[in-house]
Amino acid sequence: MIIRQAQMADLDAIYAIELENFSPEEAISREILAKHIETIPSTFLVAEKSGKILGYLEGPVRPERYLKDISFTEDVEDYGHLDGGFISLTSLSISKDVQGMGVGRKLLESMKEIAIADERHGINLTCHDYLIAYYEKHGFVNEGPSSSTYADEVWFDMVWENPQI
Repeated sequence: MIIRQAQMADLDAIYAIELENFSPEEAISREILAKHIETIPSTFLVAEKSGKILGYLEGPVRPERYLKDISFTEDVEDYGHLDGGFISLTSLSISKDVQGMGVGRKLLESMKEIAIADERHGINLTCHDYLIAYYEKHGFVNEGPSSSTYADEVWFDMVWENPQI
């Protein structure tokens, strides 16, 4: 398995995985995913094996400690050209065929390597309560209920801090 930056040719596979794993209210649209591939190429990663996309992880660099709902939109702003900031993950999604096989772990490890290399303060995301333990297992800290109103759901702020900063 290789982890690499997403390309526009990956869009159909990425969108199919998005629809497998998220409700219609939570799923990011195909158009927004395409815009994210264009806008945030350095922090839009895919896991690929034998030419098949197994999963992806993406989100912009933002100055805030906690993920902002604008990061889920077509109007996403990436602050990757500025020092510091956090990589704000808007989606980690793995094909149902390979869930539980370490694909998510490898994607998260790769994003942490990018955060360290780019001297980001860390990585943030929001998740449902049933995913808190998963992210804690990967070094994220639950910092409590989020102010996010994305998809009219209840979210929790999770933060991984760069140990090099």
